Amino acid sequence: MGMIDPRWDDLAKILVNYSTRVKAGEKVLIGMTEVETLPLVRAVYSQVVQAGGFPQIHFDSALLGRELLNYGTADLIGRVPDLEAYGMHWADVYIGLRGARNPYELASIPATRMATYRQAMGKVSALRTTETRWVLVRVPGEPLAQQAQLSFEDTMDFFFGATLRDWQQESERYRRLARVFAAAETVHIQGWETDLTFSTRGRQYVVGDGHINMPDGEIYSAPVDDSAEGYITFEHPGIYGGVLIDQIRLDFHAGRVVKATARSHEDLLHEILATDEGAARIGEFAVGTNEGIPTFFGDILYDEKMAGTVHLALGRAYSDAGGVNQSAVHWDIVKDLRSEGLIQLDGTTVFENGTWLVEW
Repeated sequence: MGMIDPRWDDLAKILVNYSTRVKAGEKVLIGMTEVETLPLVRAVYSQVVQAGGFPQIHFDSALLGRELLNYGTADLIGRVPDLEAYGMHWADVYIGLRGARNPYELASIPATRMATYRQAMGKVSALRTTETRWVLVRVPGEPLAQQAQLSFEDTMDFFFGATLRDWQQESERYRRLARVFAAAETVHIQGWETDLTFSTRGRQYVVGDGHINMPDGEIYSAPVDDSAEGYITFEHPGIYGGVLIDQIRLDFHAGRVVKATARSHEDLLHEILATDEGAARIGEFAVGTNEGIPTFFGDILYDEKMAGTVHLALGRAYSDAGGVNQSAVHWDIVKDLRSEGLIQLDGTTVFENGTWLVEW
């Protein structure tokens, strides 16, 4: 492994001692996705042991998923992975370290097989949220650097810049912004090919401050289920199971998507929306707050946290935000408001073209 970058240990300390607060005697499942995550796996494993926890590793890779999707029967593809599901019941804490592979690894898989697979994996995610304290980390690799059109070294500097922050202080700032949003009932978003309103009345705004995702930096809520009216167009592709769906436009009426178009993979978009009753509603509305993420990476765990963006998730709502919408799908798509766009709360403009007009 050559020289070990000390920043991995700094990040592992945050993940174990701040994000998940591992205590002596706790069982910790470390999800290792792609071999490139080994330096962080070692550092996290070490920190868990030092905290008195009992770590176990589960390995996965997009290369393995590809074999299943290419050669598996529909039953195999739709099977909820037994050991992964059991692992969520077994663990007190789940730390998912997700390495990046070629984002097109699964591009040739038929949409129906992809939807079946995502549904099975969605069951594991749902168990993770109900059964464990958890944090997910998106660990950059060469493919992510290429996607972001940056050198690998610059990408790693940005990654550590976005993750090695004073999360206690960030948390207090994000809470101030959450209070501004929570005091309002109606949210109105305007921007390129976008004019969308919805209500968050009676719902909570939850702060993403490094306890669930790393990098983190968002405040999120669950819109009232029948309240969304208007349309929204996304400049950057929505990524679903490694497939990039370009220029998605969604038209809403009475809270449901009534029309959906895309420049590519429109069939998959329609397939996702038809997954179940809840997939065509907005389960989550969120505002990105992390100023350490300077550019789009084409990876949702970074992009949704970028300051100056908002995102919607179709499908499952988070109950901690007061959401009730149920679905096997929870799919985040990011809207960039930095150069063109505004957010109004109860008719008052709080954000315009990249600048906040409220203190936080």
